[in-house]
Amino acid sequence: MALRHAVLAALLDGEYSGYQLTKIFDVGVSNFWYAAPQQLYVELTRLEADGLVSGREVVQQGRPNKRVFKVTDAGVEELASFAAAPAKPLLIREDLAVKVHAVDVLDPAPVIAQLQERAEQAAVKLAFFEQTLVRLRGNRDEETFLREGDRIGPYLSCLAGCRLEREMRDWCLQTARTLSERAAHAGRTTS
Repeated sequence: MALRHAVLAALLDGEYSGYQLTKIFDVGVSNFWYAAPQQLYVELTRLEADGLVSGREVVQQGRPNKRVFKVTDAGVEELASFAAAPAKPLLIREDLAVKVHAVDVLDPAPVIAQLQERAEQAAVKLAFFEQTLVRLRGNRDEETFLREGDRIGPYLSCLAGCRLEREMRDWCLQTARTLSERAAHAGRTTS
């Protein structure tokens, strides 16, 4: 997946400025794609040059004017082509997993601390995603929303984010507990 597809997908819900798009990425897209604000502005320029989004200037009183963007028909066609192409498997590059892989020859204390910190971060993201799910479905239960909701794509991708963060939290806590128990046992047997 290219950043362009994530931007096009984010713009499906409306017309947004680059600033608003960065907030959408922080909130709604962060469960499956990360992009720095500068990357988003560069990509918006490319998408507009390619005719996949259209931009217009909005005059504001007392503030600088802003440009807002929306997906064009060509942008929707690009998303359709992307959706029809085979998906690549999930690739993970996780520095914490590398540290855990090497922990047998390291002092486990800093790795344990990082695992606990990451578990807390995952718990915060999980809570945010769960709140987002409630907001997206409104007063409907999940089954009803999934059957009758107008746009369920953002909801389904948020469900994936929940599962990933829940798994990361649980793995971090279990791994920290295992390493702590092993360190405690090693300390008892050598003293």
